[in-house]
Amino acid sequence: MRTIHTDEIVKNIKEMCIQANYYLSPDMESAIKSAKEQENSALGKQILGQLCENMNIAKEDQIPICQDTGMAIVFLKVGQDVHFEGQNITDAINEGVRQGYQEGYLRKSVVNDPLLRVNTKDNTPAIIHYEIIPGENVEITVAPKGFGSENMSRVFMLKPADGAEGVKKSVIQAVKDAGPNACPPMVVGVGIGGDFEKSAIMAKTALTRDVDKESPLPHIAQMEKELLSELNQLGIGPAGLGGKTTVLKVNIETFATHIAGLPMAVNICCHVNRHVKRTL
Repeated sequence: MRTIHTDEIVKNIKEMCIQANYYLSPDMESAIKSAKEQENSALGKQILGQLCENMNIAKEDQIPICQDTGMAIVFLKVGQDVHFEGQNITDAINEGVRQGYQEGYLRKSVVNDPLLRVNTKDNTPAIIHYEIIPGENVEITVAPKGFGSENMSRVFMLKPADGAEGVKKSVIQAVKDAGPNACPPMVVGVGIGGDFEKSAIMAKTALTRDVDKESPLPHIAQMEKELLSELNQLGIGPAGLGGKTTVLKVNIETFATHIAGLPMAVNICCHVNRHVKRTL
């Protein structure tokens, strides 16, 4: 049994919130630079160049990459041989978010009630997904999610007979509907299987997979490639102003499902696809 004091959780969550908002992850930075070199639209190339310049300014001046510093999404994988000492783990995560958004001068965008809409003034509470895993480590992923792209996300309850083509058609429709509102170039997370809520969580999780990695399942990796090609033929382009770089990557996660259903979700993220991972 390994004991971890929740002060360590607070410290790391605080640092990760700031890191995710000041520095684009290496995989995303590389993908945008590569897209700039390959874009054949002059305006699209110019916009991608501005995104690269923006990344450098954020890094050098220690300011957020985007003014929407997102709602804090935290994935916590806890080893079954870990014992937390200190405060409640959920309180510790929220304290880390609170400190990160206050000390990092990050925009506070969370309201305490979806209808009354009074700002909590510290960007809490976070959305937290817990998972128990073997071992004595804690794996933390912090993925601040802006809502321009989040608002464009969809859940589809398909019929089994719709199959792979139905899934692809739904993803393409979701991206078409999103258009410029999702701040392209986008990263598209897709969850297939499970049930209503499982598919949505998988789609969100898919966004945290580095864009230079593909699915380990051959048929899913092939679908990722096919969708990327088809989506980049839509002509939406950077900032929605035309070009071939509409989507930087399609990441798909899957899970077992019921014989009577084919649930799937599409979670879209803008080019600021923030995700930071640490293992304690």
